[in-house]
Amino acid sequence: MINLSERDLQQLKEKNIDKQKIDEQILNFEKGFPYIRLVRPATISDGIFKFSEKETEDLVNYYDGSIKNFDTIKFVPASGAASRMFKDLYAFMQNYTGSDEDLEELDNQKGFSSVKYFLDHIEEFAFYGDLKRVMRNSGHDLEECIKKQYFKLVLEYLLTSKGLDYANKPKALLLFHQYEGGPRLALEEHLVEGANYVKSAKDKSKVHFTVSPEHMEAFKHAVNQKKIKYESKFRVSFGINYSVQKPSTDTIAVTPDNEPFRNDEGSILFRPGGHGALIENLNDLEEDIVFIKNIDNIVPDRLKPHTYKYKKVIGGYLLKIKEKIDEYLELLNEGSATEQELEEMRAFAEKALLISNNKEAFGKKEYIERVDILFNQLNRPVRVCGMVKNEGEPGGGPFWIQEPSGKESLQIIEKAQIDFDNEKQASIAAQATHFNPVDLVCALNDFKGEPFDLKQFVDPSTGFISEKSKDGKKLKAQELPGLWNGAMADWITVFVEVPIITFNPVKIINDLLRDNHK
Repeated sequence: MINLSERDLQQLKEKNIDKQKIDEQILNFEKGFPYIRLVRPATISDGIFKFSEKETEDLVNYYDGSIKNFDTIKFVPASGAASRMFKDLYAFMQNYTGSDEDLEELDNQKGFSSVKYFLDHIEEFAFYGDLKRVMRNSGHDLEECIKKQYFKLVLEYLLTSKGLDYANKPKALLLFHQYEGGPRLALEEHLVEGANYVKSAKDKSKVHFTVSPEHMEAFKHAVNQKKIKYESKFRVSFGINYSVQKPSTDTIAVTPDNEPFRNDEGSILFRPGGHGALIENLNDLEEDIVFIKNIDNIVPDRLKPHTYKYKKVIGGYLLKIKEKIDEYLELLNEGSATEQELEEMRAFAEKALLISNNKEAFGKKEYIERVDILFNQLNRPVRVCGMVKNEGEPGGGPFWIQEPSGKESLQIIEKAQIDFDNEKQASIAAQATHFNPVDLVCALNDFKGEPFDLKQFVDPSTGFISEKSKDGKKLKAQELPGLWNGAMADWITVFVEVPIITFNPVKIINDLLRDNHK
């Protein structure tokens, strides 16, 4: 327990944070979070389903035939500025003087990710026309500036408030792709996607964006400007809504000695709790079925059919198993399931959901105990997660883990959760065949149609601690259990292989020059 002043307690009250939560976070800093215990990687036929072409087509057809009976929404975490996309460009802009030494150093840069590659191909970016216009309005000719190697000026107009201010905008509001009819924002591509696989019986397509408060006005303006075009093109009406990361999910920052880190005026420094905080936003949704996809994982129209197909595959599988789960839960709730039906449920859980109950041991238990076991195993939120083959991309992956209770479960595990100093754990991690592209479809309601309280299914022991600094002083920060990691730890989890073509993230600006973004 930490001692807080009246001023501190008032600060907590304003953020709607309970003091007990702060005490828990301080304890986490002191004890640290335990590493996850990996048992083995999830692989094809051992944790990951791989569907045949016929099964794939059947699931697409099942989705198309069933989805209009459900209230469906696309959930896009889109908070925060795109500053990391432009990190190298920003550093170059700040240091570039135009001297012979600078030019020589630039000329020696190699590789796709380099600043040189960006400058050599700048006219290929979808934002090139906007950059040209904003510079012309200030009396500069972009092509002339590039020819004369005025690169600092060019980048100032791209990255700062002098021009397009791209380093301070969220990815959603950046122009990603060029079309004959003009360039599209990342946000627009999500509207196009939503219109094609998230559509209700009344041709309404719902999309939910999580947004930083400072970008909310610009978001709403962009959506209001763009959505009419796509409503007309795809004959849908959009239901667009927004939420911000709740201040109550911010976490306390501490000094290296685990004391509250204070700002210059004496207030406690709080930091956003990471994407795991968005479990609260997800919990506030009222829809039955939710697709989750990151803001930057989008492609131009020519490649979108792959996206639509495999969204329907994972969606179709979710709808099929959810229908069966609800049917079984009705029987269990009524207490009317026969012995044969209980065995059918056990076999279904094992085969379709990869929840194992030893047949012989399970059969020896009393009837009521078997009912309770199956009810508790099936009465949970469900997620079906697309997984792509590991081709060296960074990020988390699917594993079988051992929980503190001793039981095994399927989880998406981030590298920070793995003890790489443990030879056996490092070896298991190295055997991973797939990784997580953040491609989820979720069922959030129980068999009665009532929403689950998603906060009840979070594993609080799966957070992260990282070292940061502020004003030159070191601090420790804490992230909540990740949205698709510990925040969904106790969900029914199913992994399905999807092709690599469905994964096209934009982590640095030059990624937009890859073939899949042209």
